Amino acid sequence: MQRLDKYLADFGIGTRKQIKEHIKNGAVTVNGTPAHKADMHIDEYTDKVFFMGKELVFEKYRYYMLNKPDGVISATKDGRTKTVLNLLKDENIKGLSPVGRLDIDTEGLLLITNDGQMIHRLLSPSFHVDKEYEVHLEHELSDSDIELLEKGVDIGDVQKNGTPDITMPATLKKGDYDKEGYPVVYLTICEGRFHQVKRMMEAVNNKVIYLKRIRMGTLLLDSSLAPSQYRRLTDDELKSLKDC
Repeated sequence: MQRLDKYLADFGIGTRKQIKEHIKNGAVTVNGTPAHKADMHIDEYTDKVFFMGKELVFEKYRYYMLNKPDGVISATKDGRTKTVLNLLKDENIKGLSPVGRLDIDTEGLLLITNDGQMIHRLLSPSFHVDKEYEVHLEHELSDSDIELLEKGVDIGDVQKNGTPDITMPATLKKGDYDKEGYPVVYLTICEGRFHQVKRMMEAVNNKVIYLKRIRMGTLLLDSSLAPSQYRRLTDDELKSLKDC
């Protein structure tokens, strides 16, 4: 049970004062009857709440796939730069968080949810969830570069005992060249260190020109989503992701 005004506020209907005005003007109904008090209690699981004829359906957990564009930060709020939550314009964003972070200039798959348990499972190093990236490079990788990257490289991190913290084994597949002539590779890692892909390529004297995440666990970036577009996960995607 929760107060009606809090329930409405969670859907972004307005401030407490604005919500009181909406209720006063008959814009809110509960189970078909106009609401008269902002502080009335409702059962979010069984009561049917409508605002201006639109039903506000309570969902404990919400899951969205976003094709993150360049220039947007993976955060819930920022005073200067647009965040990924700003892109979910028509959604109730209260409680939502991105699952991990993509650099401001990195594009691609970003899962956004309010399911804390799933966030922990997908990001915890102990679960080793794969993340696959499309990486455009300054120049070709040699066979020895690929062997080093797949075994693990020193990217400057240090363990508590002072020894280099080598990256975990990765897999790498060569792709074609992009339209600018840069070679493309597909790198799969199961960690999420700060600037990890860029630092891994620097460790073999290369440079990332463009970076895009295309997979996390079983979840593939929907190719029909243009940068900045998003959609809810399908039931099959969600089930598969929870099982990975």
